[in-house]
Amino acid sequence: MPRYFIKLAYCGAAYHGWQSQQNAHSVQDEVEKCLALKTGQFIRLTGCGRTDTGVHAKAYFAHFDVEMDWDQGYFDLLIPSLNAFLPQDIVVYEMFRVKDEINARFDAISRTYKYYINRVKDPFSLRTSLYVFGHLDMEKMQEASDMLTKYQDFTSFSKLHSKTKTNNCRITEARWETKGTQWIFTITADRFLRNMVRAIVGTLIEVGQGKLSIKEFQEVIEAKNRSEAGFSVPAHGLFLFQVVYPENIRKVEI
Repeated sequence: MPRYFIKLAYCGAAYHGWQSQQNAHSVQDEVEKCLALKTGQFIRLTGCGRTDTGVHAKAYFAHFDVEMDWDQGYFDLLIPSLNAFLPQDIVVYEMFRVKDEINARFDAISRTYKYYINRVKDPFSLRTSLYVFGHLDMEKMQEASDMLTKYQDFTSFSKLHSKTKTNNCRITEARWETKGTQWIFTITADRFLRNMVRAIVGTLIEVGQGKLSIKEFQEVIEAKNRSEAGFSVPAHGLFLFQVVYPENIRKVEI
């Protein structure tokens, strides 16, 4: 059965994350509902991962299977039609045929998240960044962030009682940058644990506030104990920013 990818973005403020669940409003539910309306058939989406309640995505991928061979011309008509019916906080960017064995979740090479902190109170970014008042030492926060690439076990930053087989992740990038009044934390890894980025950022803020030393941050990682890490920052400042796949996932028609 032919397999297709859909690339979309969403503001997560009104949703309980991506994944469909009982008695909760999810992004997956909205997209599947519109796909059924516009294609005349129920299509089950498999997302590239879960996002927590309130987390946003600037680039999210899902795959689905249908019996029909849809070409790019069909998608060029379908995408505007979907966007006309989807809520204003969800947009579809692209749909395309992929090789039948490609999985949106398991074939992703890396994922990148960004967390936005506002250093000045701004009522217009309340839903997309965290306002942090007071002094933060970015040099120490970056020094602590550099340590993340040297470890693999991030149990200390994982949600308790999760069902993952391993808490090992390979972080390849963890950096801070400034843009106007915002401080932006960018982190890239082959996989992420539930609540991991928010717990890391919360602990790094404690480093920046002088509540944790660099040595103590290292001890938090090595403790492999969630109770040793800092607080989890709110979800509304977190964005799934990029998902990278192998270059050859597209199905080439002959």
